[in-house]
Amino acid sequence: MEEQVVLVDENDAVLGLMNKQEAHEKGVLHRAFSVFLFNSEGEMLLQKRAKHKYHSPGCWTNAVCSHPRENETYLEAAQRRLNEELGIVTNLEEKFHFIYKAQVGQGLWEHELDFVFVGKYESEFHLNPEEVEEIKYINIQELKKDIATNPDLYTEWFKIILKEYLEEVMR
Repeated sequence: MEEQVVLVDENDAVLGLMNKQEAHEKGVLHRAFSVFLFNSEGEMLLQKRAKHKYHSPGCWTNAVCSHPRENETYLEAAQRRLNEELGIVTNLEEKFHFIYKAQVGQGLWEHELDFVFVGKYESEFHLNPEEVEEIKYINIQELKKDIATNPDLYTEWFKIILKEYLEEVMR
């Protein structure tokens, strides 16, 4: 089955559906979500994307990020992907949303209305090897230093979303 994304305007009004690959080739604005998970020490969970992913393979990124399906809420989609990628269930809280556009390599673009969710989790994971190569928790200060030193190890969208998240937390 061909995966579709929900095309929207800046106010989240639905404009239609488009094949995910085509939307990323054309840089068309579509719905997305990002999940940040933390443990009790305040460390952020990162996942390393599987090496065979069609863009940003083997790069570190936030716990989960993806696209809601047609007629699926942002929260439902975030919960679905937590289960599909990490094999977990946990409570999430929506923190904010924003629009960004980033070139992600191979002539592809992420142009997303991104809803950012936060949760806590520190139990067992059941990683889907089709999606995730490995995971780790990291201190935010260490993460910021590593991104500054090794930016190519991280997805473009994660660097943008992390900056937005940190600005939002500081407000």
